[in-house]
Amino acid sequence: MYKIIVDSCGELFEEMKNNAHFANVALTLEVGDYTILDDENFNQAEFLQKVAEYEGSPKSACPSPSAYMEEMEDADNVYIITLSAQLSGSYNSAVLAKNLFEEEEEDVNIHVFDSKSASIGQTLIAKRVAELEEAGKSFEEVVEETESYIATQHTFFVLETLETLRKAGRLSNLKSMIANTLNIKPVMGSTDIGSIQQLGQARGMKKALDKMADLMMAVTPDPENRVLAISHCNCPETAEMLKERVEARAKFKEIIVVDTNGVSSMYANDGGVIMVV
Repeated sequence: MYKIIVDSCGELFEEMKNNAHFANVALTLEVGDYTILDDENFNQAEFLQKVAEYEGSPKSACPSPSAYMEEMEDADNVYIITLSAQLSGSYNSAVLAKNLFEEEEEDVNIHVFDSKSASIGQTLIAKRVAELEEAGKSFEEVVEETESYIATQHTFFVLETLETLRKAGRLSNLKSMIANTLNIKPVMGSTDIGSIQQLGQARGMKKALDKMADLMMAVTPDPENRVLAISHCNCPETAEMLKERVEARAKFKEIIVVDTNGVSSMYANDGGVIMVV
């Protein structure tokens, strides 16, 4: 029996939600005095309204080690996939859970993957782990091949609004005002270590999506062998526009589109779109 545990920044695909091999472990979301678990009861519309009304910056708190340990029961091989260690303490909490669990259960194989990504980047990693397990690979082979896959993965996102960055102190009020006035959309992406960098910018969402699609193609030499995933925060039309732009450039093995969970909604904010390949 194997178990794939993904912190709640990763959106489980529909076929994963009813599969006993998969589990989400919830982070906590805080918007001032409003605190909720990022679980199956997450209400995106209510959360986005709270974020829009709050003058401060929304925050997240990582799962406790015990929350991870509860999901490890009754499994021989356990794979944990956290959002980037550069963005959250979720990875460190999962590693502590692994160490504590191994003190009690010596016969369980446990590995914690730093996704160096977030959102559907984590989900694609979980999908790869499951495929390798179902193919009969050993625990060591699954870990090695999945780490190799993570090293080739690229995450991109475009924000409709810069308010979350401004509130978090990562963008000056003046720069935010100028960007909003000129309708400039930053095109962001992951670094090799899982931090965030700005890759470019464009005026208007349509041009920003084109820019993001071009940047993605520049680092994807074998699209026909890759699964591409798109997650969006309350903007299915934008996600569909991005999907159309990707399909106009190349034929992928599969393209999957999902709505964001709580943590991803907090990072992307209303109208944000994330793409991982």
